[in-house]
Amino acid sequence: MKTPFKFRTAVLPVLALAMLHATSSQADGFRDKAWVVSSTPVYERFNEPRRECWTEQVGYETVRSGKRDYGGAVLGGIVGGLLGNTIGKGSGRSVATAVGAATGAIAGDRIDNRDNDVRENRRPRYEERCEVSDNWGQRLSGYNVVYRYNDRDYTAFMSQDPGRFVKVRVHVSLLEDR
Repeated sequence: MKTPFKFRTAVLPVLALAMLHATSSQADGFRDKAWVVSSTPVYERFNEPRRECWTEQVGYETVRSGKRDYGGAVLGGIVGGLLGNTIGKGSGRSVATAVGAATGAIAGDRIDNRDNDVRENRRPRYEERCEVSDNWGQRLSGYNVVYRYNDRDYTAFMSQDPGRFVKVRVHVSLLEDR
C-alpha cells in the first residue's frame, strides 16, 4: 500500500522533531538525589575601618568684646605730628614729628575710647581630633559540601547550606569497549 504524498510530507517533520526531542532529553541526563556527607561553613575576613573623632582643648585665646573707635587715634596722630614738627629744629625735626605723631595717636585713642566698654576675655580653644581604627569581622561566604552518589564522594561549593540531600543531574553515555 502506498501512502499518499501529502501524508508523508506532513508526518515526516513531526517524527523528526520527536526523535530530536528524545535524543536531547537523553543528552541532558536525568535528575536524582545524593546524600550529603558533610557541609562545612566557609567564612571570609573583612575590614571596615571606623573613624572616631573627639574635641580636645589645645590652649586659650583672647577675645575682645565691645566697640572700639579709631577716630581719636587718627586725630591725635595728626595733632601730635604737627606739634612735633613745630617744636623740632633742623635734622631733629623729622624725629620730633614722628615722636609727636605716635604720642598723639596713643593719647587720642585713650581719650576717645575711655568710655567704651572694651574687654579682653580669655577662653579655652578647642580643636577636633580624629583617628581611624581597623574594624575586622567575618561573614559567611558559603559551604564546602561533600555528597555521595552511587558510593562515590563528590565535592562542591554552595552558597547555602544544602540540608540532608542535594539534587544532581546524571548523564549516561555509552562507553565503547575496543
